Amino acid sequence: MKNISLPLLMALGIFQIGFSQEITLDKIYSGYYRGKGISGISSLKNGENYAVIEPDGIVKYAFKNTEKVGTLVSGQFEDYILSDDEQKILLQKDSQPIYRHSFLGKFEVKDLSTGKIVSVFNGHWIQEPRFSPDAKKIAFIADNNLYYQDLDSGKVVQITHDGEKNKIINGLADWVYEEEFGHARQYEWTQNSDAIVFIKSNESEVPVMHIPIYEKNLYPMDWQYKYPKAGEKNAVVSAHVYRLDQQKTLDINLNSFKNYYIPNVFQTKKDNEIVLITSQRTQNASDILKVNTLNGTVQKLFTETDPQWIETDNVTLEFLADNSFLWASERDGYRHLYWYHADGSLKKQITKGNWEITEYYGYNPKTKEIFVQTTQNGSINKVVSKINIDSGKSTIISEKTGNNTANFSKNFNYFIETSSTARTPFTYLLKDNAGKPLKELQNNKEQLAKLEADNFVVKEYFTIPNTVGDEMNAWIMKPKNFDPNKKYPLFMFQYSGPGSQQVSNSWDMGNGLWFNHLVQKGYIVACVDGRGTGFKGTKYKKATYKNLGKYEIEDQITAAKWFGKQQYIDQSRIGIFGWSFGGYMTSLAMTKGADVFKVGIAVAPVTNWRFYDSVYTERFLLTPQENPQGYDDNSPTQYANLLKGKFLLIHGTADDNVHFQNALVFSEALIQHKKQFDFMAYPDKNHGIYGGQTRPQLYQKMTQFILDNL
Repeated sequence: MKNISLPLLMALGIFQIGFSQEITLDKIYSGYYRGKGISGISSLKNGENYAVIEPDGIVKYAFKNTEKVGTLVSGQFEDYILSDDEQKILLQKDSQPIYRHSFLGKFEVKDLSTGKIVSVFNGHWIQEPRFSPDAKKIAFIADNNLYYQDLDSGKVVQITHDGEKNKIINGLADWVYEEEFGHARQYEWTQNSDAIVFIKSNESEVPVMHIPIYEKNLYPMDWQYKYPKAGEKNAVVSAHVYRLDQQKTLDINLNSFKNYYIPNVFQTKKDNEIVLITSQRTQNASDILKVNTLNGTVQKLFTETDPQWIETDNVTLEFLADNSFLWASERDGYRHLYWYHADGSLKKQITKGNWEITEYYGYNPKTKEIFVQTTQNGSINKVVSKINIDSGKSTIISEKTGNNTANFSKNFNYFIETSSTARTPFTYLLKDNAGKPLKELQNNKEQLAKLEADNFVVKEYFTIPNTVGDEMNAWIMKPKNFDPNKKYPLFMFQYSGPGSQQVSNSWDMGNGLWFNHLVQKGYIVACVDGRGTGFKGTKYKKATYKNLGKYEIEDQITAAKWFGKQQYIDQSRIGIFGWSFGGYMTSLAMTKGADVFKVGIAVAPVTNWRFYDSVYTERFLLTPQENPQGYDDNSPTQYANLLKGKFLLIHGTADDNVHFQNALVFSEALIQHKKQFDFMAYPDKNHGIYGGQTRPQLYQKMTQFILDNL
């Protein structure tokens, strides 16, 4: 389960500005406050140029002065990928979403030197196309089978033939792999382009999830897909090598290693070699395995272990020119980088300290510097740093506070910094690798001016102690005319899922605008990141292991009581809201915390972890067979008899992630305890609950519920 962003700016129409100087739902959904960005930034091989997607094509710019120097391709495209030699470009012309990451697309390849255009798979819908390193071929998935196409002759070779919906998948993640390991592609080319290593998933024994689709059907359509719930059967995965020269597939024998999950496939810097990352079902140990693609033999480089779990959905593995490699691990209590020899022996720990590596950008062998994003300036800030691989010396080259990301040139001489804070919208700035500003590419001063004219409120940051001595990060939004001697109702927002973060010094154009709307209605809005949330080290993040929900709700209740003691908060009028994991927490707050919270809105909540998927849930709770108390003792259905306040439960009937079943089972528990509550079902809507006028209606409903009851 990933943190669900809740973008409120869905409408594309032009809003006719009224005279009221306030942030309204109509203005939010009109796009009136929409900001500006830069799309599809990609550094070119020479390190001196970059490309971006513009309305009339993919355009080439110079880093040194940001002047336009040419157009790679004219026309309108959704996305693109350049071949390693940058002589060819893969153009995405159309797409149809499937799940969170996966989609069907129509693609073509253009030779930039000759102008020749080749349609991939005759223009049929495909998934996950990738150039071979020599740019002569392109691999892709169609109907669960793996193919490659020769770009000179146009010949298509079908590698696998057993792909079948809801049974066999080749080179592509199943639902739970995609959702919880964070990517859809499950194959990789070798460096010399003569072989492809792919993962086959046999999901024949995985239980089927049935979701009725109501719209435009006289009888509801039964949509089916494989979904392994906690403790149930997962797809049986296996690894294989396809040799292009022999047109032959070799099986990779993983019986001597941890092989229940195979989350990752990596290309190394050596010909005829691929690295697999595998895991046992209890996700506290992973093998890093080197595969010889000439004969399929396997050598273990090392095993990563953790007393609780390993973040297999957030892997950093970078191979350097000599095939030594960089690996991110939480083994010392914080996420840091380690340098390994090519044979898998540890060379050294590169970074240390009570802060974390949050993003890896690359390595410059000329200067021996690693470029990363870190929390060196506090857990609510993300900064960009360069770190010497030998000495470990670190230099911050971005803004010192706020949320800062970087897009580096290939030679690491330049980078485009995207930065924001709670009070400053996104700014795009060209810098050199010492952090010296060269040119501002884009800002959002107009957006900020519109918001400030409508009395935009900025978050204030502080900490709140919990019952075990932790300082929990928090933010608060107060009305412009805030009077410390007045009592205000409090509306709390949280997500609280493992490793998540809602208290971040960054620009928030999702729920942040809605919260401003509520503040202007006379509410104080606040958010607290309790135990289980991220970027403060593993002790804090992994305190919830085997007891998901227990300590998180204790911390939210503690925070609410702390606020209630402040002279400006009316402790009899405290509400709480959350989506997904946050909806789960809201459901617990309105039951276990019924004496504290008067109002709660739970959107798409998990109400019993037995209903959620295997990979995510078991990572934190083990299986229900191993840890039944961890599941049942922290389910809001167990505490339905405690509900007291006004509760609004919201769910989409076609939610493929957190199934509608969760809402119905919780509803039945509340009904059997004769509890009154409000329930809103959104027909045929998934976990995001959007489409057409759905979001405006949803947020108007939640707003009115708050106005009526808090």
